[in-house]
Amino acid sequence: MKRLKLIDNISGLQIFQLIKFTVFLIISIVFTKSHLSRTEIGQWEMFLFIAGLITFFWVTGIIQSLLPLYHRNRTFRSPGSEKSQKSPEIFNTFLLLCIFSLFFFVAGHSIKNHFSVFHFSGNVPYLNLLLLYILLSSPVCLIEYIYLLKNRSYRILQYATYTFSAQLLLILVPVLLGKDIIWSIYGLLLITAFRWVWLIMLLRRYSEMRISPEYMKEHLYLGAPLIIAALISGSAQYVDGIIVSAVYRDPEMFAWFRYGAKEFPLVLLLANGLSNAMLPEFSTRSMMRESLAKIKLKSTKLMHLLFPTMMVIMFFARWFYPRLFNPEFHKSAGIFMVYTLLIIPRLVFPQTIIVGRKKTHITLISAVIEIIVNIPLSLLMVKWGYGIVGIALATFVVYCIDKIFLIVYVWVKMKIKPSEYIPLKIYAVYSILLSIIFLLVDRRIVEI
Repeated sequence: MKRLKLIDNISGLQIFQLIKFTVFLIISIVFTKSHLSRTEIGQWEMFLFIAGLITFFWVTGIIQSLLPLYHRNRTFRSPGSEKSQKSPEIFNTFLLLCIFSLFFFVAGHSIKNHFSVFHFSGNVPYLNLLLLYILLSSPVCLIEYIYLLKNRSYRILQYATYTFSAQLLLILVPVLLGKDIIWSIYGLLLITAFRWVWLIMLLRRYSEMRISPEYMKEHLYLGAPLIIAALISGSAQYVDGIIVSAVYRDPEMFAWFRYGAKEFPLVLLLANGLSNAMLPEFSTRSMMRESLAKIKLKSTKLMHLLFPTMMVIMFFARWFYPRLFNPEFHKSAGIFMVYTLLIIPRLVFPQTIIVGRKKTHITLISAVIEIIVNIPLSLLMVKWGYGIVGIALATFVVYCIDKIFLIVYVWVKMKIKPSEYIPLKIYAVYSILLSIIFLLVDRRIVEI
């Protein structure tokens, strides 16, 4: 019997990310309807926020640089060479993730008495557990990409189903039994330990355990610009979160912002899944035209699916948000409305071409431009009376500037016209329609 032929590398990774988001969304909904106070919910969100803030940039850089290097690197293999079952690239990437994790674990312990969030100076809640989670959680991010590189897309789905189902139970059951939030953190650590067991089994099966400083150097040379770029800009949720915590110094305000500052999962996850899955295909010049046509076709399909979906969601966002969580979180709806507009820059993919062609230094330049604009614009939006909604608006503007810069670079320096990989007419029509709907539905942005 043929095994899940409808699941390919792209859709497998997309479904994994969708399941991950859905699980955390369910957890958020249950928490708001449980006995937990807003302060406890804010502490949980802060736990996840800090863990992501400290790890997302180097995990992103190491993983994204692995994809074009896999079987196409100077240390182990060259294009067209025979692929073996076991990969030294995977093992050395695992070592890099472990080295970075250990570094931040040790660094965190060395400064933990001088670290503060919301006036918890030197005594951040659950800081020791947070550092342990940072140590354990980052290397396991390699699991789904091992399956991706080995064309085991159906295994990605199995892995997601088993581990995220267990994660949902381990985090929610303590709260439903009336326990404190710390028991949910214990549950998160327990499922992370289980993922470590899964990872070790994969490494034994698919990786060649050969340490290569030469490969690590090559990997970091390609990945360093991606790491630095993600560090100084990366995901807007972390930059925005820092600004909110610095300006308002209020856990409740931070919780309101975090519950609103969520892109619709299908947009973020399907777009990132397509981009990451296409990276290996742009690593060879011989397949460039075919790859450009493929990403244009795939992005067209995404636009036909996602833009109409976001239009419908935008119409009902202010109605369903307080009902989805609770009435006290109605202030989060305005932030979510702005984040729906991020579909406009998300669904064009010049960065995929640039990273696939190993021109990662351009992403660093783009990130510098992004951070130069983002922070002052966010602060100006707050000063002009838009509140934390203005911080979200600044993020949208910055994302658009970033994509315009990358599109111009690909056009001018790489001689690839936007029309070769972007369905321009379809994209323009959908973007204009969504913007009009946003202005009609949210004619007045209220300061929060």
